[in-house]
Amino acid sequence: MTLAFDVTVTAVQDIGPNFRRVTFGGYSLRDFGVSGETLDLRVKLMIPSLDADGRQIPLPVFEMGEAGWYQEWLAMDPAVRGAMRTYTVRRERLDAVYPEIDIDFVMHFDADGHGGPAANWAQQAKPGDSLTIIGPNNRAAQCLTAEIYGGIEWRPGMAQRVLLAGDETAVPAISAILESLPAGMTGHAFLEVPEAGDFQDLSTAADVEITWLARGAAIGRSRPHGQLLQEAVRKAIPVPGWVGIISLDGAAGPEPEDVNVDQDILWETPQRMDTASIEATRNPTLPAGALPFYAWIAGEAGVIKEMRRYLVRDVGIDRKQVAFMGYWRQGKAEL
Repeated sequence: MTLAFDVTVTAVQDIGPNFRRVTFGGYSLRDFGVSGETLDLRVKLMIPSLDADGRQIPLPVFEMGEAGWYQEWLAMDPAVRGAMRTYTVRRERLDAVYPEIDIDFVMHFDADGHGGPAANWAQQAKPGDSLTIIGPNNRAAQCLTAEIYGGIEWRPGMAQRVLLAGDETAVPAISAILESLPAGMTGHAFLEVPEAGDFQDLSTAADVEITWLARGAAIGRSRPHGQLLQEAVRKAIPVPGWVGIISLDGAAGPEPEDVNVDQDILWETPQRMDTASIEATRNPTLPAGALPFYAWIAGEAGVIKEMRRYLVRDVGIDRKQVAFMGYWRQGKAEL
């Protein structure tokens, strides 16, 4: 069950040329959270619209207990309802006297300085600004069905070797996951960002090799979005039958069904797979999380689609061992 949390900006910090961290606080956050680590927890930020004088238009009241609140929000005047955007909780301090959470914004702007609603809002954000966050109710998180909460996709199961790969939009989620990993887990984490100034100091107890990739620093010129990420993944996982991935004949896998990323959302995670998809996997009799390898891939949908084809078809990874998430599509605005 989700709730609407009215919060206030308590701090704003630039953590790189293309990243801004906004800290939100509020006593309402005493009811926020999930059972255990937040990992790649997604929340909705309700970004207020601005009037002709640049002042925020008050957001409507969100009655989360009512069925169909999202449809009601869509039916509102866009000038009043504001914009809804999805972000990852980077860190939380929910046990503090005044609970806080950190959200890292990627500051995307075009050549004319125009950005999306969230980037525009974050660029002007200052302590005292108010916002509404829609996220999990920590009381519901303690119930028996809490494991199915849809805001967390990281489910490595029994895997002891992992692959994390994503562009700048996935950096907050990958960073939070790395900080949660236990000692003894191995693997690779690849994070592609616009420039070297966006590299961040990350810590993990696991023996996972963390590699930052800067598009603007490669061979003296900018590389296409996702190119460095794909090259790194192919180098780390180069051949069919790579150790620890499959348990059958070591052959490559089937061609995954096509997803038109210009029309549909590419979001394939083990817990969301239907029966037909599970039956078409490399090891249909094994449950998700039963094999020693797990991959978590997120970022621009076109890039994720290509890595999905490579890992599933060419390498032969069982689809129940990998999460593919198209966070955004280049050239297409998010709802």
